[in-house]
Amino acid sequence: MTQTTAPRVRTLVLLLLAAACALLTGAGPASAHAALTGSDPRQGAVVDRAPAQVSLTFSESVSMDDDSVRVLDPRGKRVDDGGPTGTGGTTYAVKLHAGLPDGTYTVTYQVVSADSHPVAGAYTFSVGAPSETSVSATAQAAGGGFIGGLYGVGRYVSYAGFAVLVGGAAFVLACWPRGSGVRVVQRFVVSGWLALTAATLLLLLLRGSYTGSGKVADVFDLGLLGEVLQTKTGAALVSRLLLLAAAALFVAVLFGAYDKREDEERRDLTFGLAVGGTVVAAGLAATWAMSEHASVGLQAGLAMPVDVVHLIAVATWFGGLAALLVALYRGPADTPVPTDAVRRFSAVAFGSVVALVVTGTYQSWRQLGSWTAFTDTRYGQLLLAKIALVAVLVGIAYFSRRWTARLADTAAVVVRQRGKARGEREKAGAKASGGSKGSVAAKGTGASKGSGNAKGSGSSQRAAQLARQRAAVDAARQKRQRDADPHRFALRRSVLAEAGVAVVLLAVTTVLTQTEPGRTQEEATAAGASSTAPSTPSTGAVTLDMPFDTGGQDGKGLVRVELDPARVGANDLHLYVEGPDGTAVDVPEVKVALTQEAKDIGPLPVAPDHITTGHWSASGVQIPVAGDWEVAVTVRTSDIDQVTVSKNAQIG
Repeated sequence: MTQTTAPRVRTLVLLLLAAACALLTGAGPASAHAALTGSDPRQGAVVDRAPAQVSLTFSESVSMDDDSVRVLDPRGKRVDDGGPTGTGGTTYAVKLHAGLPDGTYTVTYQVVSADSHPVAGAYTFSVGAPSETSVSATAQAAGGGFIGGLYGVGRYVSYAGFAVLVGGAAFVLACWPRGSGVRVVQRFVVSGWLALTAATLLLLLLRGSYTGSGKVADVFDLGLLGEVLQTKTGAALVSRLLLLAAAALFVAVLFGAYDKREDEERRDLTFGLAVGGTVVAAGLAATWAMSEHASVGLQAGLAMPVDVVHLIAVATWFGGLAALLVALYRGPADTPVPTDAVRRFSAVAFGSVVALVVTGTYQSWRQLGSWTAFTDTRYGQLLLAKIALVAVLVGIAYFSRRWTARLADTAAVVVRQRGKARGEREKAGAKASGGSKGSVAAKGTGASKGSGNAKGSGSSQRAAQLARQRAAVDAARQKRQRDADPHRFALRRSVLAEAGVAVVLLAVTTVLTQTEPGRTQEEATAAGASSTAPSTPSTGAVTLDMPFDTGGQDGKGLVRVELDPARVGANDLHLYVEGPDGTAVDVPEVKVALTQEAKDIGPLPVAPDHITTGHWSASGVQIPVAGDWEVAVTVRTSDIDQVTVSKNAQIG
């Protein structure tokens, strides 16, 4: 039975790790907390004259550099002038070159949100009329590619290392103090510290490339690393490394001085280690809470400590479960995990589950905001998968508690068997020693001294070899005796199943932390429905710029018509006339006519009143139906020179 268990364990672990890697690599580029909620010009808008700048509005503050926002002409040439500047808490603008020709322009952006995730996107607007463009408006890859995948693996390893370090130490302190002297448990907790340290260093090196170009060469750019250290995420990673130095001291005491103390002295040291370990664990958890989703958005001041409690509860449950699994499968035969330790861990795990339910409910409400977000957003769908996995894990844990209740503690039996076996070996050795002595006396002293030494040396080597063989046989027998309890065997199987589900659950959690929360996604969709959609006159005034040339002296210029609010019913019309140099000029006469050919309406004449130089206005202009209207303007610059220009506008 025990010979076939280990290969099955290895196979199951490999399959679970493969599933976790598939989840991480299939996650794709990180979808961030910040989302584009507005832009000017709007996505798909057709404006009559080139804007002086392009502004972008996000759902939260973001970090930018000089290349974060680019505006490209139809040939792919940059037309933005200088880096972006902030015009508000979440609004940023970049100036454009003057005198841009008509055509379709592409706006691309790549920024870092306040919760550390990269955000990228692209959209187009047109000046005058849409045109062909060689620039793809597909969103840029943010946090994707090889660097993005490696960064995701680093995040997973850091979460796993944190769980192993914190949960393994908690298992020893709270459940099995004698486990501090078990070599396999020591190696397990130290491996968690090493994994978390290595993953933190990796994330620190990858951070600049992950949020920027995504190039492997940038990983070794010291200048970029210096910029990362000045960011909130960089400071959190450095703080984590400093706290890991304190964690190393904690581990050294736990497996050094603590293990060597007697029971009474160990109890006194337990309290100090528990307090110190809790402080270090809370500090490590805070490096995530203060730099990711919990640090921004709704009730951030409350969300961060709740997130710390959530992370510690996860680590205590998952890490303790893994430590128990290692002790059950790889622990020495003469030091089995006692029943009391398993029962104490069962109580600790139950408390962790309660903490997870309470903090997880709050986090779900904060990040989703509505029931529909569970099914309509990717974050909600991942959260449903996480809840389902937690339910499965709790169900398996229920069976583990049943086996724990029935568990027969075989430690005393193993100790008695070991003592009996040692006594039998000592008797056999004494008997063999007596026989050997008699044999030597019978042979006398005829053998040479050198020959005696050679035989003695050979006998010592043979005795040592036999002792090792007997020890191996005894260990195998003790292991069979320890595992003979069917309840203990069933407990090992159920704990293995729990650990397997926990591996996949941790992968889902890692992907979840890189996904835009449902509340933000829904708010961005609602806020951006009009601001990022193609321009429609029903949302505001229509502005039409129409160049004219009457053919006479001073007959060239530009006429601008503004119709507000551009809907069915009464509207205000303003008309401006400019000369070739852009200054306001008066002309003898301007007339406006509105026509809708589809319904054979019009032309409806409008006679605006002269207000000031180059400005005419008419109020109460009635538009009877919605649709595509032709706005025609007749401009007369002399007694005989006049021209009619027109443009169409969607009204109502």
